[in-house]
Amino acid sequence: MALTADPMGNQLLATLPEAELARWLPQLEAVDLQLGKVLYESGIRLSHVYFPTTAIVSLLSVMADGASAELAVVGHEGIVGISLFMGGDSTPSRAVVQSAGQGFRLKAHLLLLEFNRAGPVMHLLLRYTQALITQMAQTAVCNRHHSLEEQLCRWLLLSLDRLPSNEVMMTQELIANMLGVRREGVTEAAGHLKTLGLITYQRGHITVLDRPALERRSCECYGVVKKEYDRLLPATPAS
Repeated sequence: MALTADPMGNQLLATLPEAELARWLPQLEAVDLQLGKVLYESGIRLSHVYFPTTAIVSLLSVMADGASAELAVVGHEGIVGISLFMGGDSTPSRAVVQSAGQGFRLKAHLLLLEFNRAGPVMHLLLRYTQALITQMAQTAVCNRHHSLEEQLCRWLLLSLDRLPSNEVMMTQELIANMLGVRREGVTEAAGHLKTLGLITYQRGHITVLDRPALERRSCECYGVVKKEYDRLLPATPAS
């Protein structure tokens, strides 16, 4: 696969001030992020951080018996590997490519050098981390208090925000693994959304037909997360 990704396709890279971006560009390595690729495992020392452009990465909590549930998703708005600059070399979660695409990676020690300058990069990464923590916290609340259909709507909307089209390539079995629920529950919820005319699906392929209606059927969790990302991560370059 030809790597044609543009670093400006990642929102964090695109909002770096010119001086910082000029230092980063020669160090960024374009990468092909294939479906199912594990970017890091629980407890493993991070060698790189990743900046997706067209891919989506799922951050998963994995139990001792192998069961897992999604904590958050990272796409073109973010960075994979925040534990590196939050004071730890590793994390108890696993990062897996949920939707194939492209991105860039940067060696861990180079990111730390930039972060430790205590300048614009540090402030940008800390704002992103606050937004990501909000997504994780809201996911926990959603999984505890809202219906599976509402959770599925939230998950689809978060995915659409990070994709170039209204199509999500994901089997119901994998969605069930992400949400930490039984596949039969996802099948029932997806079937109801299909009956309402909000989505269509075939195996491994979901198309959203009516996004406004999907947003109305979602719980408030999606709106809370989106508002926080919009507030903390402006789309224009930093001064």
